Amino acid sequence: MRQLLTGIARRTISSCKLTLAALAALGITSATVPSAQANSKYAAIVVDANTGKTLFSSSADAARYPASLTKMMTLYLTFEALESGRLKTSSKVRFSKNAAAEPPTKLGVKAGGSITVETAILSLVTKSANDSATALAELLGGSEAGFARMMTAKARQLGMTGTIFRNAHGLPNPAQHTTARDMATLGIALHEHFPQYYDYFSTRSFTYGKQRLANHNRLLGRIKGVDGIKTGYTRASGFNLASSVSDGNRRIVAVVLGGQTGKSRDNHMAELIRTWLPKASTRRGSGDLVAKAGAASNSPIRALTALLPGAKEAPRPKPRPEEELTAFADTEEAEVVEQGDAEPDLVEQAYAAPIPARMADIDPISTAAVPKSGWSIQVASSPSEVEARAFLTRTTRQAGDALADASPYTMTFEKGGVTYYRARFGGFQNKGDAWDACKALKRKKIECYAVEQ
Repeated sequence: MRQLLTGIARRTISSCKLTLAALAALGITSATVPSAQANSKYAAIVVDANTGKTLFSSSADAARYPASLTKMMTLYLTFEALESGRLKTSSKVRFSKNAAAEPPTKLGVKAGGSITVETAILSLVTKSANDSATALAELLGGSEAGFARMMTAKARQLGMTGTIFRNAHGLPNPAQHTTARDMATLGIALHEHFPQYYDYFSTRSFTYGKQRLANHNRLLGRIKGVDGIKTGYTRASGFNLASSVSDGNRRIVAVVLGGQTGKSRDNHMAELIRTWLPKASTRRGSGDLVAKAGAASNSPIRALTALLPGAKEAPRPKPRPEEELTAFADTEEAEVVEQGDAEPDLVEQAYAAPIPARMADIDPISTAAVPKSGWSIQVASSPSEVEARAFLTRTTRQAGDALADASPYTMTFEKGGVTYYRARFGGFQNKGDAWDACKALKRKKIECYAVEQ
């Protein structure tokens, strides 16, 4: 049996170009090699930054959620504005109510306050501050939605064909997706196009007020040659990391998406670096690997808008409703952000499933009228009614008998001019029945909470 497992492991490793150590870093042993693809969030790539050659790849072109790797593009456009003179590092970045309301991690600047562009940059590369990302987006794009269209247009100009951005920070949005290959392309572009600003990514920590903010990238200072770039995490994406590494003449950019823990992701990245950096070319090709598009103000954005959602279709900035709480935090500790003592609203849970190829592929459930009384359980909330209904459909299928007598429905509320859709199941006679249904759902790993109509 041992010889059989060893043979299977060797054949699988050969086909995937993975070493046993790399598999072990992912929690995959010789006994589990056949199920190595069980983690549907995982994708990875290693690219020789001198030649552009792909040294290693696994699901590199599959759609994945970027989480805070999104901020790499936010910084690309910020560096572009600095290079063109539209901004200075001393320019002020004002925080709107929308920016100040972003959930942690954040700097915590109050609405109406401001910081310098340099402070905003440092807060993105170290603390991954969501409020700073939104503030930069509103400064450069006029609005968060406008900046997201600029981000996607820039991605197309850089050859990132599998990426769509809908916000500047990477907080959950089901329409925002990327690929490992695209993130590697962006990592190479940041180093090639903005060498004068690239050193920001190697910042180990910086001080803001009385806070000392450490970089989330734990490979800095741990793995020789690592000089950036960015970490990211949401429950939907798993643990992400893009790394740029050089040993003098050689340079690679590696991306790991969908790690199950921060530690396993870091260990896997370290193994990829040890395995593939020595095999990278020592000779630099002529010209940039990633064509440098013109500055946003001069680039053919209008010609690209046919590829992008129209202004009316683009998501609006998402003020956080006071009663709607975000069960998500972009930190390595994966904390839950809560406001007040209420149960968290489960916005992020609606985005935990694999990315659908098209929203039309989803068969939304027919929903009942909003109950006038009684108890309900809430399973999600979304600014899109289609998404809320789709989540009800998915929950119904997963729940089985737990919701046999419940009626799915959506109900709306507005906050800051934005309409949200709560996804709920009604028909419970009392609080105890609703709580029991929630307990049954949680045993199936479906989050929910009870609410009285």
